[in-house]
Amino acid sequence: MSGIIFVNDIKLYAFHGCLNEETVIGGNYIIDLEISTDFSAAASSDDLSKTVDYCIVYEIVKREMQIPSKLIEHAALRILTALKAEIPRIEKVKVKLTKIAPPVNGSVGTVSVMIEK
Repeated sequence: MSGIIFVNDIKLYAFHGCLNEETVIGGNYIIDLEISTDFSAAASSDDLSKTVDYCIVYEIVKREMQIPSKLIEHAALRILTALKAEIPRIEKVKVKLTKIAPPVNGSVGTVSVMIEK
């Protein structure tokens, strides 16, 4: 039985951006994940080792977000690549990375990118 695990609203402070100020001051980000996996064995046995542990997922996202990038596209790809490489149970993952209050010449609340593999 394939299923989807959603890990939503991971709130982190990071130093991504093309502007020098962004790499010094930093900003707020939200990461949402959609993880496809077969968790039938976990569902029937109530055994965490037979599914994707979202505590480990959070630690991977946090680690990758600590590495500064100019583009949120780059940070999102790093998160996706690390999750797939480090958690073999993941069949497919979708990463949505949102930058809150991006520095643009106008009123923009957020900018997001989404990537999946």
